[in-house]
Amino acid sequence: MKLPVISTPGHQGKTMIVDADLETVAVQDSSGKVLGDMPWGEIIERVLAGEDAAFAHCRAYPRAPLAIKVQCSTPDGKKFESLTAGIGGGGLFIESSSPLAMGTELSLEFSLPDRPLEKLRAKAKVAWVRNKPERYLLFPGMGVQFMDIDSKVQNLLIGLVEALNRSRTRAQT
Repeated sequence: MKLPVISTPGHQGKTMIVDADLETVAVQDSSGKVLGDMPWGEIIERVLAGEDAAFAHCRAYPRAPLAIKVQCSTPDGKKFESLTAGIGGGGLFIESSSPLAMGTELSLEFSLPDRPLEKLRAKAKVAWVRNKPERYLLFPGMGVQFMDIDSKVQNLLIGLVEALNRSRTRAQT
């Protein structure tokens, strides 16, 4: 099956060729020359790797899965509370059935599990959005990037992520 690429920026005029017999997807330029192909298994693995793999190259800090309560407020006064699904020194993933638009600025307040009475604060902006659940495992929500965070708070997050990832690695061995 041949699928023309019509609106994907930088790739208009190319064609995707799906071969169900070989279970491959190939990309062809406008002259018909095959530029490359990929087996379905590799495509499936990349999709299943999720956004962690997709965004790993642009993250300055490691992340770890962790659910903590976070209070959010927008500059126009909208307030809501949610849970995180992942944390890192550079930002958080906040679960939400109606994520805010990319670029929206937020004030955040949260506590870490080892410091439940200490309120930590940061300013962030929505860097990316997942509008619907994926593979029944990943909730909709938004990845927020810290724009203004005290270095002490950031170091606490970095230390917690390192500890969580170390314990997860030991548990797997």
